[in-house]
Amino acid sequence: MITRRTHVALLAASLFLSGCGGGAVASTESAPPPSREPSRTPASPEISVEVAPQQIPGLGPRTRAKIPADARQAVVVTGRGRDSPVSTVVLYERTAAGWRAGASWPAHNALKGWSDHHLAGDLRSPIGVYTLTDAGGLLKDPGTKLPYDRGVGFTSPGTGFEGEPLAGSFDYVIAINYNRQPGTSPLDWTRPLGAGRGGGIWLHVDHGGPTHGCVSIAEKHMKELLLTLDPDLRPVVVMGDAKSLAG
Repeated sequence: MITRRTHVALLAASLFLSGCGGGAVASTESAPPPSREPSRTPASPEISVEVAPQQIPGLGPRTRAKIPADARQAVVVTGRGRDSPVSTVVLYERTAAGWRAGASWPAHNALKGWSDHHLAGDLRSPIGVYTLTDAGGLLKDPGTKLPYDRGVGFTSPGTGFEGEPLAGSFDYVIAINYNRQPGTSPLDWTRPLGAGRGGGIWLHVDHGGPTHGCVSIAEKHMKELLLTLDPDLRPVVVMGDAKSLAG
């Protein structure tokens, strides 16, 4: 029987190649004649104000409709442009009053930007809303509530598109459930849409340049994300260029 650890080791090399929101009516009644009785001032009508739930800014109706109703955490990745590798990440948490934003973090996405039909090797990150269920890394579990797979399969050798070293990029990763089987190691190679549609799309540690398809943020922010995400809150990632997300 092939154990999960053995399976992880066999898939490590293949993974590296995959990249990574009334008015009042005046009365028409005439004034009464003078009277000895005390005047009566009509009471002001009570006004009921209903506050609409706060929506995540920048998301249009089609994008919002894709967020599951039970999702209470949303990692929103907003790309600078369709063909840009630069983006920002904000973690939102749903409260009784609506979605509350956390800090805004600088990030990188794929070298050539974004695609709504991601293909293997196109050097674009997939646009969409995806669940987040599994994590892992080369370093030990920092204390996340997500299932965490640690192993040497998360080694990232070589250099990036701008000549920057990739070492440490996979120290912490969170698998984005695009074309993968949820509930498995981020290293799992199962591709429900087929290998041609790519995979191995992660949130991982930033190496200072564009990615093959993943989204990368600073190590301290990856660690914070891992400590904050809670599977009981059904976390998702909402990702794409600003114009696409506004649709």
